[in-house]
Amino acid sequence: MAKENLGVIFGGMSTESEVSEASAKSVLANLNKEKYNIYPIYISKDGNWWKYEEKEKIENIVEYLKQMDVVFPVLHGLYGEDGTIQGLLELLKIPYVGCGILASSVGMDKVYTKIIFEKAGLKQAKYEYIRKYKEKYIYVDKQFNEKEMPLKEISEKIVKKLGLPVFVKPSRSGSSVGINKACTQEELEKNIEEASQFDNKIIIEEQIEAREIECAVLGNEEIKASILGEVKSAESFYSYSAKYQNKASFTEIPADIPQEISDEIRKLAVKAFKAIDGKGLSRVDFFVDKSTSEIYINEINTLPGFTEISMYPQLFAASGINYKDLLDEIIETAKGGSSF
Repeated sequence: MAKENLGVIFGGMSTESEVSEASAKSVLANLNKEKYNIYPIYISKDGNWWKYEEKEKIENIVEYLKQMDVVFPVLHGLYGEDGTIQGLLELLKIPYVGCGILASSVGMDKVYTKIIFEKAGLKQAKYEYIRKYKEKYIYVDKQFNEKEMPLKEISEKIVKKLGLPVFVKPSRSGSSVGINKACTQEELEKNIEEASQFDNKIIIEEQIEAREIECAVLGNEEIKASILGEVKSAESFYSYSAKYQNKASFTEIPADIPQEISDEIRKLAVKAFKAIDGKGLSRVDFFVDKSTSEIYINEINTLPGFTEISMYPQLFAASGINYKDLLDEIIETAKGGSSF
């Protein structure tokens, strides 16, 4: 049987390029060399494409990509997880791993993810949405009516609606980049200004005293949901430093939660994935209220981290699919197939 040409694209121009490189290193080390001719493709932060092993710049990206039978975009964040690379591959009619254009763009933008989840009846933390245009801040209500307001007035309005503390998040940033917890109105204003450095759309969410539970999903039509894992952050929330720099943070797999809650979360993970028109794979993150055990969906990650110690492959390893087999399964979904 002839080998397939598999392009593995990584790096990229987002704030998560280093995370992408770490994921790609694990993927490249574990792909089946008997099954695929593997072409590692590196996108630098300045947007140039390179044949990674030859250290040779790709001058004609379109022609190079057309040699591939399937592409695995191991890219996180803007230009890789937001529908951009997916659109390019769609135009070239090249099968690719992961969600399509719509699901990728919706999953990357927290504002629109929340709108879809609301329509699907998924319980979420209360939130407010603001935009920054040049040096002006605009409050956007739930009917998308806009009102330009001074930052101080916006922060007062948010505190009145959500209380304190709150979490401030750029709408289109991943790996917790630009996310901060505000315990005072002054901190809220400062955190909004910081978040606006990463995106002009900003989400502010109420704090829920909750456990952070994650579920991995795999498939196109018949979706497999993994067993659950719990994030044990060494900091007050799962920030970028808590994820990637603080060695005291860890994950507990399987999560120690009652079976009925576990079953419900797995069902909701599949529902959320289908609600955004997901394909291939995603990791769906939830909160479970510590006092009431109510389940809140937090967000969906359409191209989760893929190192061998990342949550997504760990959850499936604990569910009986090892890393190498998981890669084969994911690549099969790109071609419209799967063993499920």
